[in-house]
Amino acid sequence: MELWIPITIAAAFCQNLRTAMQKHLKGRLGTTGATFVRFGYGLPFAILYALVLYLVFDQPLPSPTATLLIAGALGGLAQIVATFLLIYLFSFRNFAVGTAYSKTEPIQAALFGFIVLGEHISLSSGFFILVGIAGVIVISLARAPISLASVRSTLLGRPALIGLASAAFFGASAVAYRTASISLEGTSVAMQAACALVYATAFQTIIMVIWMALREPDQLRASIANWKMATLVGLSGVAGSVGWFTAMTLQNVAYVRALAQIELVFTFMASWLVFKEAIARSEIFGCCLIVLAVLGIILVR
Repeated sequence: MELWIPITIAAAFCQNLRTAMQKHLKGRLGTTGATFVRFGYGLPFAILYALVLYLVFDQPLPSPTATLLIAGALGGLAQIVATFLLIYLFSFRNFAVGTAYSKTEPIQAALFGFIVLGEHISLSSGFFILVGIAGVIVISLARAPISLASVRSTLLGRPALIGLASAAFFGASAVAYRTASISLEGTSVAMQAACALVYATAFQTIIMVIWMALREPDQLRASIANWKMATLVGLSGVAGSVGWFTAMTLQNVAYVRALAQIELVFTFMASWLVFKEAIARSEIFGCCLIVLAVLGIILVR
């Protein structure tokens, strides 16, 4: 099995934990504060990871490049906007619709990857990416009422547009991060990913601290007051990001982000096995589509 596959699956699991805690924090902090803790409280852990690679495993530090500085900054900004939009979706009553559209990221990542890096995906992989996205949409809309008004809202409603925008920014950030990481030479893949992660996270932290200090100081104070939960969000977020950056350094972004849809299967397994919650047949069908897509991408690609 290629290394990027288990790394991506582990990253998806960590992201599942982070998203659950981040959603819980939104009730205490608001959208901006919940967005910030992912980066601000994750930065020390990102630096620690890079130091361990350098001091313990003797991985050489690469020289920074102009591509790293530009692509890393653009990716950082895009991820901030994408995360803000995704958390903002939680405030909508029918946020499931927007969340479903936010999962169209693999398609948009494939498009950005082709435009920026000239990377192609095979026809069979493209088919399985669509199958996975279909599974996500089935799950997200499984409990939504079916009516003419709901269909219109699904296609044209504000949550749908915000979800699409979130997916676009997530896709753009993923391609930017891959561009930044592979520009670093003379070291291991792990150190390439770690350095790109540290730079991007530091950039994001500085931008958001300045913004909150000037525009939303109450959010900055609230994030400090809730430091215990925020630290857990930061730790799980960086654990996932280490996986994403490493996998995207090794492989085409579209494949990585498509495989990452396995996160929803983890969510439903926890709901069923741990919390004993009932799962609708359509949700099981959606999970089966995602598993089929994941197996297809791994085996047929």
